[in-house]
Amino acid sequence: MSRKRICKHLLEELLQIEIADINYLEAEKTLEPEYTSRGIRLDIIVADDKNTHYNLEMQVKNNKNPDTGTYILPKRSRYYQALLDIDLLQKGQPYDLLPPTFIIFICVFDFFEKGNYVYTFKKRCLENLELELPDEATTMILNTKGTHGAISKDIKSFYDYVNNHIVTTDFTKQIDDEISYLKLDTKVRREFMLMEARLLDERREGIAEGKEIGLAEGEAIGLAKGESKEKLATAKRLFSMGLSVQDIAKATSLPIEQVEALQAEQA
Repeated sequence: MSRKRICKHLLEELLQIEIADINYLEAEKTLEPEYTSRGIRLDIIVADDKNTHYNLEMQVKNNKNPDTGTYILPKRSRYYQALLDIDLLQKGQPYDLLPPTFIIFICVFDFFEKGNYVYTFKKRCLENLELELPDEATTMILNTKGTHGAISKDIKSFYDYVNNHIVTTDFTKQIDDEISYLKLDTKVRREFMLMEARLLDERREGIAEGKEIGLAEGEAIGLAKGESKEKLATAKRLFSMGLSVQDIAKATSLPIEQVEALQAEQA
């Protein structure tokens, strides 16, 4: 989705509209409204030529909160929408300047178990279901395991590719070519493998430490590690922008020795 021609075509086919162009606002954008509030990392945010903003997210697991037994996807979508809106409206601007938004979750499972290819949600009046709240906020949950509904040939082929890695159209051929190219990129492959290894280690360590010192402290340690990981990711992006070690250490609050080590690793 970080390739414009692929992302643009997916949105056009999904929404059955024509888009002149899209601009990437930021890939893997981190939104943190308050220090004490939960931050989120958005996969892809793009804006089209009409200033409609799209957030695309990939969901490979239908996760539950182990404490409550509640599936988290619905309220995750609510939180993503809230933080995205906060980021789109500057101080002093009137509310009506909020642009139209689409929060799109690409799921490899059927959350509602109704078989739809797509579930689209807007706010409607319970007393009159024909009355829609015109807040221009839309949430779409795509179900790659779906069996019925109106979707285009290219969206169906995209689903088949996600599910079974089957190339059936020129669109999925473009996606497959792009993935093959990225697999051959040693830098991308190395970063991906390092990220997977770090996440696995952190999960293992968090579980072990949580068992040893209790759930509350385990959660605190997990939170601290998460913040450290975010700082390292930010430092890497700042390196790519050409900032100095000193400036990056100051911006991320990382020890300068750690930033220097990261610089050596990047080299």
